[in-house]
Amino acid sequence: MDQVNGSVVTEFVLLELAQSLAMQFFLFLFFSLFYVGIILGNLFIVFTVIFDSHLHSPVYILLANLSLVDLGLSSTTVPRMISDLFSDCKTISFHNCMIQRFFIHVMGGAEMVLLIVMAYDRYIAICKPLHYLTIMNLKMCMILILAAWIAGMIHAVSQFVFVINLPFCGSNNVGSFYCDFPRVIKLACMDTYRLEFVVIANSGFISMGTFFFLIVSYIFILVTVRKHSSKDLSKAFFTLSAHVTVVVLFFTPCMFLYLWPFPTKSLDKFFAIVDFVVTPVLNPAIYTLRNRDMKVAMRRLSRQVVSSREMT
Repeated sequence: MDQVNGSVVTEFVLLELAQSLAMQFFLFLFFSLFYVGIILGNLFIVFTVIFDSHLHSPVYILLANLSLVDLGLSSTTVPRMISDLFSDCKTISFHNCMIQRFFIHVMGGAEMVLLIVMAYDRYIAICKPLHYLTIMNLKMCMILILAAWIAGMIHAVSQFVFVINLPFCGSNNVGSFYCDFPRVIKLACMDTYRLEFVVIANSGFISMGTFFFLIVSYIFILVTVRKHSSKDLSKAFFTLSAHVTVVVLFFTPCMFLYLWPFPTKSLDKFFAIVDFVVTPVLNPAIYTLRNRDMKVAMRRLSRQVVSSREMT
């Protein structure tokens, strides 16, 4: 319920995902199964990369960090979505709303930069294989990963400082099932046109620009490979198709949520679920099922776990 005009907003009302009991049970099973898959799939990749010395190379270290980001991004929203399904009072406190928004943008900003770094890694590996170990050594890999996390922090802070002190004294209905800057800004008791433009530029235009930059980069890699050897084109296309799939899955919802001028609740629900629930569980499958080294390493790790249990 909206706050009475003139009162200070201390909590926000989130959107109800389902009204019927049958749909609530369906979404509970859907979100719960997917979230378990997100946790197990992404942590399995992280532990496989950590404990298998054959995977201590930049491409797999980047993949492990992407898995951590996906797990963190999903954990900012999915547990609350599950708990709110059967709750009569779907509210979130002002401070928890700010914290949720902050970490969503930390993880989202870090993932954008990580995807750029992974594209750069593939460019060096495919187009300059003889220089790969010199350019993408472990030190450079760690510097780029640190830069990704710092960029995520800067991205979140740059929006957070504008919003944290906004006056909220009217409606407190967010119109979404999670807190995010565009929805919350509209509830402020002041003209927020310029601030909305800053948020759109910071999130929407950066998402769109990064998306097209990555797509053009992958096309450039394929064109470069074709010029040198048409036989290697199919191999390069097979390798890059996994990266392109992840890029499309991540950036399409972002561009819709921040740039689409006519948002609707149904499309907002769909793209947000894709971003927070579907993509984080698909990424481990996309990268592992299409990568021979990861599949071999996972089988090796599974055998070690089974053998250690038998010994105990």
